[in-house]
Order: sequence, then C-alpha cells, then structure tokens
Amino acid sequence: SQSFCAVYVMASVSIQDQKRLSSKGDTAFANMEKVNCELFVMTYGAIVIQLVKDIGDVAKVNTRLEAMGYNIGMRLIDEFLSKAQIKRCKNFQETAELIARVGLKMFLGVEGSIKSKDDTTFYMDLSNNPLNDFVELPPQFKGKLNYCNLLCGVIRGSLEMVQLRVQCVYTKSVLNGDDCDQIKVSLEEVLEDVFADDDD
Repeated sequence: SQSFCAVYVMASVSIQDQKRLSSKGDTAFANMEKVNCELFVMTYGAIVIQLVKDIGDVAKVNTRLEAMGYNIGMRLIDEFLSKAQIKRCKNFQETAELIARVGLKMFLGVEGSIKSKDDTTFYMDLSNNPLNDFVELPPQFKGKLNYCNLLCGVIRGSLEMVQLRVQCVYTKSVLNGDDCDQIKVSLEEVLEDVFADDDD
C-alpha cells in the first residue's frame, strides 16, 4: 500500500532551490573538520578487504557494509541537521536534493545528481565517488561486491532517524565498468512520531 506516502510525494524542486541547496552544501563542507582524503579512502579499503577475508561470502560482506553504514547514518544525522541548519523537508524530492547537494557535499566533498522515477523513488548519480579512488576490483568480485554499500546504509540510517523508512540499493558502479555510481532510494514508509506516555 502506498497510502502512507500520500501526503509526502515528489514535487519539482526549482533551479533556484537547487542552487540554494548547493550553496548550503558548500558552506557546510567549509565548516566541517577535514581528514586526509587518501587516509580515509585507504582505511575504508582496508576494512572492505578484511571483511572479505573474514567473511568470505560476498553477499554477506555487502550486508555487513550496509549495516555499518546504517549505524553511522543514525549518528551523523544530528551533526548534519545542526551544522547545515536544515528544516523539515516538504516532500521526498526535496529530501533527495538535500542528500545529493548538502549531505554528500558535507561529508564527502562531492555532489550527486537526482533523477526522479516516481513519487516514492529516486536515483542518485555520483560521477565522482572518492571511495572509489585507487580501487580496482578483481574480476571475481565485479558485479558481486558492492564496494561502496556503506553509503546505502548511511542514507537508510539517517533517513530512518527523521521518520523515513527507505530501501537503498547500488544500481551502478564505476568499479564494474559503469559510467557513474548510482544509488536507488525507495520510500517504504513515513513513520509516525512516538511519544512516551507520562503515565508510564
């Protein structure tokens, strides 16, 4: 049933709003503490390699990377909302643009581009994903290992903390020979705020 999404639908985001969000992303990125990019990329690569060695099963490695990202996303959202000074989004399209133009810029230093499929689904293209730097997948892992699946988890975890339950999947990767990295995000449920009863 899509009834839960009835009041949270896609609406076009104007060029002016896109520029405003890009500017907000630049400001948020400038205010973030920086870490050495190469060190970050190499550390992430070492984690993926160790998971492959320890687990063996590539599908389980993909699941573990997504779970790690989910936990990170649940913690990053507070910093994102406070430093980027974000108000509640009006619809899923605005949420998509916010992730692509502010969230990614703030934490990875790059912007994504959004392609909307329908009211509850969007595709986010990354023409430049720093996590892919210095990486070449061995033939046996191409098309199987979602090397950057951590990002799917980060998106899912952060959105769930703002009452949006989504499914995120990697649909393209330059490591597999595609023209860009692409993440598909589908809205599954708009969660209701739950408040504790004072009588409990």
